[in-house]
Amino acid sequence: MATTDSTTHPCDEVLPPTRMIAFGIQHVAAMYAGVVAPPLIVGEAIGLPPLQMTLLIGASLFTAGLATALQALGVWKIGARMPFVNGVTFGSVAPILAIVAQQSGSQNPLSVVYGSVLIAGVLAFVAAPYFSRLVRFFPPVVNGTVITLIGLSLMPVAIKWIAGQDSDAPDYAAPQKILLGAATFVLVLLFNRFLTGFLNRIALLIGLLVGSLIAWPMGLVDTSTFASAPLFNLPVPFELGTPTFSLTATLSICIVMLVAMMESTADMIALGEIVDRPADEKTIAAGLRADGAGSAISAIFGGFTCSAFAQNIGLVALTGVRSRFVVATGGGVLVLLGLFPVAGAVVSLVPQPVLGGAALVLFGSVATSGIRTLSKAGLGDPHNALIVAGALGIGLIPVVAPSFYDHFPEAMRTVLDSGISTGCIAALLLNLLFSKRREPHMS
Repeated sequence: MATTDSTTHPCDEVLPPTRMIAFGIQHVAAMYAGVVAPPLIVGEAIGLPPLQMTLLIGASLFTAGLATALQALGVWKIGARMPFVNGVTFGSVAPILAIVAQQSGSQNPLSVVYGSVLIAGVLAFVAAPYFSRLVRFFPPVVNGTVITLIGLSLMPVAIKWIAGQDSDAPDYAAPQKILLGAATFVLVLLFNRFLTGFLNRIALLIGLLVGSLIAWPMGLVDTSTFASAPLFNLPVPFELGTPTFSLTATLSICIVMLVAMMESTADMIALGEIVDRPADEKTIAAGLRADGAGSAISAIFGGFTCSAFAQNIGLVALTGVRSRFVVATGGGVLVLLGLFPVAGAVVSLVPQPVLGGAALVLFGSVATSGIRTLSKAGLGDPHNALIVAGALGIGLIPVVAPSFYDHFPEAMRTVLDSGISTGCIAALLLNLLFSKRREPHMS
């Protein structure tokens, strides 16, 4: 009987192929920049030539697609089987850059990175069933706080996409960028309001397309990627570097993987609330195994650590399309983009201000879902209100002041610089503290 229930759940719905592809492309468009940014940053730090840079980006897209399909479809006890996108963990960028700097004298610093990611992925896979037991410490007051924090923590990402990554650049926050982001923001809202049926479900994709068309005569569409993008490239194991091992490098990536597992746990709980399929201990264990396996596979083919992307939670909340097969289709699109770099260049035509305008709606949808969960948590109880207040306050520190923890040790900053991680830990500890105070009143 359990099987019958699961097959009729919206997460298991199989849509017509055209809709599956359209919705899948929407997920890819929402996360493309997040997958491409880490290899771009790392490649530039190493000084990779254009061809090697293209291979590195292709490997990240290819492995993100494999990890996404594994997460959404599931194999054995691997994969949450929810509409979750997996991609390159942005939190790994700083430690990877530190490893690259330490290995600057070596012939290929990426070899040490891949060795560290491979070990961290295997350890995460093994630790998944033990780590998943944390789910029992996530009542609605903790769930709602973490989901809200995920949405709020993602807002600076959207704002940087609109204004630019470098505040010292001459065109940072240029009026045309802000106007383009604002126009896309308004278009996505209007399309969601007035379009109906299938078109309503792909309102974000239409908004990105129209926003890109508006940006074209403004000179904000960059077509230079086509110059160095080969038509086809099949990622080959260890093509970009054969794994070598360093204890300090491995420890730093293992810490990143631990933080990523905590964020993935929070993300799975958040998505479970949105799709009405609560993420239990078994689901989270399977999802974390997919993170570990995806990271290990990624290291083999030239990518970096992979974990669940919080960005696509907002898209699920906004469109109401809960099918995991849609996300698996998006994973297939990512694989194709990795195999055909020239196709990836087409996706990269979407200007970042356009992506940022749409992302404001997506990330706001995540925060709204958290507020909806908090409404069930009984905030009339002053203890619950204090849990939310304390956790949000701590979690938003690195969001509003990114350099707040700059004088702390690097190992601590891996955790502290993630608002989702610090807020999640604070919510868990505060809930444990105040649950002790509630017990006398419950009896």
